[in-house]
Amino acid sequence: MHISEGVLSPPVLALGGVITVAGTAMGLKHLDGEKIMTTALLTSTFFVASLIHVPVGPANVHLILSGLMGITLGWACFPAILTALFLQVLFFQYGGFTVLGVNTANMAVPAIICYLLFRPLLTSGKKGQKVAAFASGFIAVLLGTLFMAGSLFASDQQFFNTAKLVCIAHIPLMFIEGIITMFAVTFLAKVQPEFLQLKTK
Repeated sequence: MHISEGVLSPPVLALGGVITVAGTAMGLKHLDGEKIMTTALLTSTFFVASLIHVPVGPANVHLILSGLMGITLGWACFPAILTALFLQVLFFQYGGFTVLGVNTANMAVPAIICYLLFRPLLTSGKKGQKVAAFASGFIAVLLGTLFMAGSLFASDQQFFNTAKLVCIAHIPLMFIEGIITMFAVTFLAKVQPEFLQLKTK
């Protein structure tokens, strides 16, 4: 999900930067004291999980966990994802500083969408909770992949075949992320509901 430097056009870079600045500002506004520890833990988890890359065709596939971050953190996932990606660029040169805004937006916007759509279902019973968690993991990767492909295609239409292959390569990851998110949310809701900020009965 990391787009490298020198690939995207200036308008796409500018749009990604604006979205990330606005989203991060909103996230910091919603980041209260109760979310600091949760945000730090999920930021470090995101940082470590996305370091392991598996080459699939022209793309590198890795765990993203943006769905889990979105449904758990809400708007705070924006500064969390930005921080993790910044550290990856700084220490491992993944992506680059000029594409940091686009890469953050491509992962954080789908996470926010999943938060808005599925967060209310976490308190709708065990079945609804599992469906919401799986859908968050699946759809966050689906949308993130489409946004990344759209970023490439909008920069240069010659990237169409590459964008299509990237989407196909991430299909198995969509199901994997859905399952991981479902098990993670189910486990946390059972043993530590305060981590998800769910009210215990």
